[in-house]
Amino acid sequence: MTDVLRRGRASLAFSFFAQGAAFALLVTRIPAIQDRYGVSDALLPAFLAAVPILAGVGSVTTEQLVKRIPPSRLLRWSQPVVLLALLGVGAGDRMVELAIALAAFGLAVGALDASMNMLGVSLQRAYGRSIMLSFHAVYSLGGIVGASLAWVGAHWHLALWVSYLPVVAVLLPAALIGSRWYVDGDPEPVDGESGAEAGAGSGLVFKLLLPLCLVMTFAYIGDSTVSNWSAKYLQDTLGSSEQLATVPYNVYMVTTLLGRTIGDFGVRRFGAAAVVRLGALVAAAGFAVVAGAPGAWVGMLGFTLLGLGLCVLVPQTFAAAGRLFPGASDVAIARLNIFNYVGFLIGSPLVGALGDAWSYRGAMLVPMVLVLVTLVYARSFAARPDRYGDGHERPRTADVGRGSNGL
Repeated sequence: MTDVLRRGRASLAFSFFAQGAAFALLVTRIPAIQDRYGVSDALLPAFLAAVPILAGVGSVTTEQLVKRIPPSRLLRWSQPVVLLALLGVGAGDRMVELAIALAAFGLAVGALDASMNMLGVSLQRAYGRSIMLSFHAVYSLGGIVGASLAWVGAHWHLALWVSYLPVVAVLLPAALIGSRWYVDGDPEPVDGESGAEAGAGSGLVFKLLLPLCLVMTFAYIGDSTVSNWSAKYLQDTLGSSEQLATVPYNVYMVTTLLGRTIGDFGVRRFGAAAVVRLGALVAAAGFAVVAGAPGAWVGMLGFTLLGLGLCVLVPQTFAAAGRLFPGASDVAIARLNIFNYVGFLIGSPLVGALGDAWSYRGAMLVPMVLVLVTLVYARSFAARPDRYGDGHERPRTADVGRGSNGL
């Protein structure tokens, strides 16, 4: 393993960490942002929905840009925009300033998420073993750090810009320095053609990518259910105290970090498809425990299981796209990344509507069923190796681009 790859892995891991911290600092201070700008409860959902919608636009744009610009360059400049936009959210005074800052944040996050995962998949291919979960583990660690810093800011009643400025002042120059060591991967040849030629000439096969898009959507419906409804569910449905109701999401984040930390070892030992199946079953069990919990502590056990189960699905979905389309993995990942935001947009309103119309216990069964559907598509995560003369296993790509029903 060369020093170039090691430095590339470390610098990319720091980018995942910085993004996890920045996103947590934004979403955990939404009440303070609402108070600062005087955003009404009726208008707040529009602001919140605009971020993932614009992130989807940013991801689609990235798909086109990577045809001419390396993903490393897109990541190098999108990450500072995200951090500066976060600072802008905390420093503005008027609602129009908030709208501009959130728009910049959303567009840049779409490019950032797509390019980070492109580089992660290419590095995993270069390493020849599963390392994708480790990047997302560092993202979870960043989220825990960011949420902890947000708690400190709220506890000490610090102004938003005072909370955000030190974080941006540290992360931004560090990310720019680390970006010097990003490593762009070269697509593998496909049937004698270069990867770029194969991807451009044939396109992506819809029927191969669609199962991964659905799994990505279902995973983020589950994730957004926890992030948006765990506290309310524990307090209103299971009768916990206000203080205890803040614990489930923290527990979920910690178990997500633990699951992703050890997940790569499971992939190497048992294969991606087996790990995804186990993750889906554990997550479904978590939703079932939450839905049937007689009290708050059993409910927290359910959220613990959810963190351990859901944590493997998203990283392995990106990795599977890279295996299925080694000659056009950047385009596949950019398109797949859109369904990250689709799931985020669907999840919270879906559970809220079902909870109001039916019951919140019953609403928890819907993401449970959707996560179980992942079992149907688990075979899409299995590597389909050909044995080469060098003894390494690589994905088959002869069927990529066949037919006329490309995306």
